[in-house]
Amino acid sequence: MYRNKRVGVLLGGPSAEREVSLATGRAVVTALGNKGYDVVEIDLNEQTAETLRREKIDVVYNALHGKWGEDGCVQGLLEILRIPYTGPGVTASAVGMDKVLSKRIFSAESLPVPAYAIVHRDEREETRRSGSPYGWPVVVKPATEGSSVGVTICPGPDDFAASLETAFAADERVLIERYLPGREIQVAVLDNKSLGIVEVRPKPQPGETITFYDYKHKYTKGYTEYITRPEGLSDEQADAAQRLAERAYKAIAAEGVSRVDLIMDGAGKFWLLEVNTLPGLTELSLVPMIARDWRNIGFDDLVEMVLNTARLKMGV
Repeated sequence: MYRNKRVGVLLGGPSAEREVSLATGRAVVTALGNKGYDVVEIDLNEQTAETLRREKIDVVYNALHGKWGEDGCVQGLLEILRIPYTGPGVTASAVGMDKVLSKRIFSAESLPVPAYAIVHRDEREETRRSGSPYGWPVVVKPATEGSSVGVTICPGPDDFAASLETAFAADERVLIERYLPGREIQVAVLDNKSLGIVEVRPKPQPGETITFYDYKHKYTKGYTEYITRPEGLSDEQADAAQRLAERAYKAIAAEGVSRVDLIMDGAGKFWLLEVNTLPGLTELSLVPMIARDWRNIGFDDLVEMVLNTARLKMGV
């Protein structure tokens, strides 16, 4: 579809996830180069609009992560410039990045989400004094960050103030979410259809009170075990996880490839945590792993498939 077009790969940028985005973007640049595309690597900054015009970019592969690249900002710029791009549009990107808005939509669609409370910055002292509304441990996370930036699982009241400060360092709003122990299941969805699943099993590290799939475990080789055919998970359960992920993807109008994060509790029920609308494509990323092991789709082919979903979302 875009074989004879000039492809700009947007990567990097000023967000807390810059290094992950650089890794994703450079992997995408290499994959598209292997496929024979005319590719330009573009690090997001204040001159990006000028760069896109100067380089005569026909289509953008959005390899950005975090604020400004994943939250609707760059999507709005690309719509104004009339340059087709991968991933969801302005509204879907903003909703997907905002855990408060996305949870409200998931709840309205009767999708199972853990109980949560929203705390604004001016409420943090009162919240610190009152403690967790869901007992201990409890999840504390910023409303609009990805890659588990600022997320902690607070084990008890003595650590609650520090967990709040960690989250508020990244955002004006913080979610306090009921902690659900269970198996961490991730689903890759491309163009409304599941590609398959993977179970992630973070390995406990020295000094950890509770181990979960945080930034350190996501991006440090050897810190997590990945199982694309999880033992003890029936075909019916794997299918249920994929159908739930597809419903979540559609609920926020995601496009291109997304990764949907789920927890399966001890009773076998799946709970929806979030939809990552621009998931990583690094050496340790889950989407390429799922595509390869479930669908026999190689990395370069996967990147090209995502590129071919690029379009303007607000008309021609």
